[in-house]
Amino acid sequence: MVLVADESLDFGIVKILRQQGFVVISILEEFQGITDVEVIAIAVKHKALILTEDKDFGELTYRLNFSHYGVFLIRIIDMDRSERIKLVINTFIAHLDKFENKFTVLNKNGIRIKPLSK
Repeated sequence: MVLVADESLDFGIVKILRQQGFVVISILEEFQGITDVEVIAIAVKHKALILTEDKDFGELTYRLNFSHYGVFLIRIIDMDRSERIKLVINTFIAHLDKFENKFTVLNKNGIRIKPLSK
């Protein structure tokens, strides 16, 4: 599975995912400053899951119906950075097989996975 890490994503998550063997296209490294629509286009081109902390992707995928291969939205605040990264990585790896063509939201209370509207 290829991943596209939006600019909003904590880069510590990108580093650990790469250490775990994931292919991560980092918008921060390769395409800094592009729009969310352009991020989606890159993800579609690579058939990749988008990792983000930007809730605008919910509007783009649900209200505006932009197609994609899945979005993993992280909505965790008020948590120590290292604990937050650990929670994201552990949850991501534990549920990896469920993210394709889904809109997933992770917060400190758990994970919510919704199928995409067709």
